[in-house]
Amino acid sequence: MSNRLALLLLSSFLLLGSCTRKLLPGKKPAATVPMPEAVRAANVDFRFLAAKGKAQFGDQSGNINVRIRKDSVIWISASLIGIEGGRIYITRDSVQVLDKLHKEYYAGDFAYLSQRLNVPVNFDMVQALLLGNYLAPLSATVQPTVTTEGPMQRVNYEQAGLLVQQLVHLDRARIQQLQVQAPASQNKLTVDYSDFRPLERNPQQFAYSTLVQVQQGQTPPTTVTLTYRSVDVDKERLQFPFSVPKGYARKK
Repeated sequence: MSNRLALLLLSSFLLLGSCTRKLLPGKKPAATVPMPEAVRAANVDFRFLAAKGKAQFGDQSGNINVRIRKDSVIWISASLIGIEGGRIYITRDSVQVLDKLHKEYYAGDFAYLSQRLNVPVNFDMVQALLLGNYLAPLSATVQPTVTTEGPMQRVNYEQAGLLVQQLVHLDRARIQQLQVQAPASQNKLTVDYSDFRPLERNPQQFAYSTLVQVQQGQTPPTTVTLTYRSVDVDKERLQFPFSVPKGYARKK
């Protein structure tokens, strides 16, 4: 898969970076860790969500179409110059990526995404990052530290050698910033959510703009902007078409 298309597809996940760990193939997906009562964040509630927008990476940009069936399926289509370049189909235990530009595809488990992060990835993490929801620890044994500073609530925890911090805007009850740091490598991922608006069929505030900054060591940060122009919740029962045409090469 070309670097250009891969960056576009992965930016729509807000998942950029390098990795040193992998999930074990066939590992059973972990159960969702509940949000502590002390955390004042409210996650977006829905059955089906459809969003359309643009991912901007430096001077490169492309349109994206996101569809989610809550806690079940994430589907993303990315287009370059009006032509669909690829699709991603994610379930709770699988990841499939179709590169139409180079007639290649990937089908496997979450090791594909884990290779691009400094921590094992699961479905709930990808869903939370796309929606601006609270990002729970991977294990219920990890207890976050919660403090209030004026209109903001700070939620911190450590896992797998990473420091995770989330800022909750108390008036909106929504995550305003997510920061993940790897002290050993000095890598840092910062996600800022903004342009909050109520959804048409849901009074909850949704972030229509997301700014992602990824810094690896002492190098200048890489910046990705994801801007939604429309977000529909439970407007219709969505379809998630994904098939691999004949002649496509499988990538490992």
